[in-house]
Amino acid sequence: MSGAFHFERVAIVGLGLIGGSLGHAVKRAGLARHIAGHARSEATRKRALEIGFVDSVHESAAEAAKDADLVVVCTPVGALGPVAAEIEPHLKKGAILTDVGSVKLAVIRDMGPHVPEGVHFIPGHPIAGTEESGPDAGFAELFEGRWCILTPVPGTDQAAVDKLNAFWTACGSKVDVMEPKHHDLVLAIVSHLPHIIAYNIVGTASDLETVTQSEVIKYSASGFRDFTRLAASDPTMWRDICLNNKEPILEMLGRFSEDLTALQRAIRWGDGDKLFDLFTRTRAIRRSIVDAGQDIAAPNFGRNPTHAQPGGKQDQ
Repeated sequence: MSGAFHFERVAIVGLGLIGGSLGHAVKRAGLARHIAGHARSEATRKRALEIGFVDSVHESAAEAAKDADLVVVCTPVGALGPVAAEIEPHLKKGAILTDVGSVKLAVIRDMGPHVPEGVHFIPGHPIAGTEESGPDAGFAELFEGRWCILTPVPGTDQAAVDKLNAFWTACGSKVDVMEPKHHDLVLAIVSHLPHIIAYNIVGTASDLETVTQSEVIKYSASGFRDFTRLAASDPTMWRDICLNNKEPILEMLGRFSEDLTALQRAIRWGDGDKLFDLFTRTRAIRRSIVDAGQDIAAPNFGRNPTHAQPGGKQDQ
């Protein structure tokens, strides 16, 4: 521990993959004197204490948030409003309240009315994750080299934004500030749509009577395997994302459907030039992602989500 605490007390509400990884990262960097945690499940609370990424656990979110200088709500998006209502009377003046949800307009809509005067509400989104869940899934390196987007509402105290920025930077993230509506549109195409497509493709494969389950598993060392990794993500989280980022997701699905129709037409009419141009353009996108440090070029068959390299992680 460095001893250079950013906060005296940090409360983490939700002790799964993101909450657990955040606890590990805070411990590693010495960012808090005390980490208080809350999870609805007694077994999860007990396990979090055993692992040691929190210093205390509490049966209610309100107890965890009491006297905290920073409260990070790491629950599915659909639970953020009720959590904010519960902790509202216990939030300390001057505290920073943030979240890790993959949508932001809905978070502002649901949490905003429950933020007391004097509390700095700064929605956030660390773009990092794996298909694993639960307290044992967390690891300190999850945020290393990954983007964390902050979407402060108008009038937010800049000093509080700077402090949260420094906090996420110390956890290993690269931080950007974005307007909430723009965040939701960007994430709809880079995260939400790929997951929805993956869920649909894996569901289609499972429904095909002409392909047995053993054949799907046996030959999944091809592209299908990577779709199953996305489709193994937390169902509760992705249900809430779809319901709370509906319009941007529908817009991206519409654009995707139009492009898919054009691709279908090219295949039907044997338009090899069109196919080659598309595949060349998309290959260049992959190279750009590697060049930007968001993945590695080396083959990574059987990705390991606990590996510190970006290639072993799944964004959310």
